[in-house]
Amino acid sequence: MAYGRRCSYRRVGGRSMIGGGDGRKYECVVVDVNTQRDFCDSSGAYPAANIQELIPALRHMIAWAKRNQAPVISSIESHRPSEFSDNGDPLCCVDGSDGQRKIGFTMFHRCTRVEVDNTLSCPMDLFAEYQQVLFRKRASDLLSNPKADSFFTHLPANEFILFGVSIDGAVKALALALLAREKRVTIVVDACGYWNKATADLAVRQVVAKGARIITVRQLLRRKLDRRRRYPTCRKTRPELDAASHLNGNSRRRASPRSHPVRDRPSESRRKTRMPQPGKEASADDP
Repeated sequence: MAYGRRCSYRRVGGRSMIGGGDGRKYECVVVDVNTQRDFCDSSGAYPAANIQELIPALRHMIAWAKRNQAPVISSIESHRPSEFSDNGDPLCCVDGSDGQRKIGFTMFHRCTRVEVDNTLSCPMDLFAEYQQVLFRKRASDLLSNPKADSFFTHLPANEFILFGVSIDGAVKALALALLAREKRVTIVVDACGYWNKATADLAVRQVVAKGARIITVRQLLRRKLDRRRRYPTCRKTRPELDAASHLNGNSRRRASPRSHPVRDRPSESRRKTRMPQPGKEASADDP
């Protein structure tokens, strides 16, 4: 089964664990790696070499995840303006820049973000309410973020399906890290971007040698999850914003609570009426 009835956070043998009350696991968790404008837009700082074939494949991946109501984890490449690249080239995906934003169709209505800060705590039941969870990453490996490491390690999933940019960089690093944690990893190879074809082919052979499974978008589209979760649609807890807005905290302003026409009206005993002082006539300024 794809989902348990409710995800709960508990401690088992001194370890913090998450899972459904009936012991079920997620059938699969989709991992969206660095689908940002600097990589997936022809006007970006470092567009992928296979961008013409990549964008349609990404659309198919997102459509499949939405149709099957699959939980999604998204990584956001993020660099501070004061950082310098190792080879001296200009940095990409700088905090607050247009290139850091995720391409629009990769954002879900039910999404939330987990910021990088000085704490290690991370809610473990985020998929009970949200379909997409976004993690910022400062290094090539997403699991160098301790919150993401804890979330991936304790997440009860039968399989992690990876795609994004790039197959010889962040996707490969995440796949090897998950395999080292004894997780089942599947990579949708034609939904992964690259800058060098030979290097990408070498990376695929390396992850396959470690135990990863390689499939295509066409193979994934023929698959249907056994059980789909219906996320609440009565209200949107997060608007469909780009990643830069999420990371900078520019989310939609909350509406003020509506006042009740009778309950919130002050009673007659609470009303104060200004009375003229003895010996002084009321003036026009008095109410």
